Amino acid sequence: MLLDTQVLLWWLRDDRKLGRKARALIAEPTSDVSVSAVSIWEIAIKTALGKLDWRDGPSTTLGSCVTDCGFAELPVTVPHAAAVRDLPARHGDPFDRLLLAQAAHEGLRILSADENLQRYDAAIIDATI
Repeated sequence: MLLDTQVLLWWLRDDRKLGRKARALIAEPTSDVSVSAVSIWEIAIKTALGKLDWRDGPSTTLGSCVTDCGFAELPVTVPHAAAVRDLPARHGDPFDRLLLAQAAHEGLRILSADENLQRYDAAIIDATI
């Protein structure tokens, strides 16, 4: 499964907005959980613009949070970028669109609370449950 950026932040901050079932799914030792470079890029940009408050912790930095949490890193590849072209224009957020394209290309489900992603024929797992 691929974590949406918001879900990654909820996980890192131990935010109660992340539902119990979703939290258990992420924590399940047999779960294959991926985080896209897109999410790290989004957090970095929004932090630099002052739209997001992110402070590196003593044991988890933005650069290390994926591996520190035991998640697989999903890099952005040329096929991922090209797959954005095939998405219907239902949502304009470039970060979300690239996450959707990556998930579709890799056959991953997205763990998200974003209703905008529900507009697509994607395998979405509700992160609020």
